[in-house]
Amino acid sequence: MNFRLSNRIWASLLSLLLWGVFGITTIFGCVPIALALEYNKEILVGADFSGRDLRDSSFTKANLRQSDFSHANLSGVSFFAANLESANLEGVDLTNATLDSARLIKTNLTNAVLEGAFAANAKFDGAIVDGADFTDVLLRQDEQKKLCKVAEGTNPTTGRDTRDTLFCP
Repeated sequence: MNFRLSNRIWASLLSLLLWGVFGITTIFGCVPIALALEYNKEILVGADFSGRDLRDSSFTKANLRQSDFSHANLSGVSFFAANLESANLEGVDLTNATLDSARLIKTNLTNAVLEGAFAANAKFDGAIVDGADFTDVLLRQDEQKKLCKVAEGTNPTTGRDTRDTLFCP
């Protein structure tokens, strides 16, 4: 009996040690393991996701108003019907992301890469798109025209001109 109890204690200590090592590597900038996470229908107003690797995660119908995703890897992420009003998406990778029905009102998309994203029915009123790359993004025509009115710059990652990727006249 004492032998079993001793094994459980050692297993628990080893588990704590491994979680401690994982936490320390994250704090000191080592590359943490990328796990797809689900934040569906969560209220995350003002949350800080900056610099995180959130590939293939889901924020469906989440309230992310004023959240910071700057320089995060959001490739393949679902923001379906999410509220990203006044969020900071500067320098993010939104390659192949789902932005359908998302609210990107007054959202900072400076230098973001949205290549291949699905953004039908997304709202971009007042969005900042300086240097954003919209290559192969599915947009409604009225939203594309709205973005062309404010589009400028060249994406530093892809080297593509924002106006060209939006097919602006």
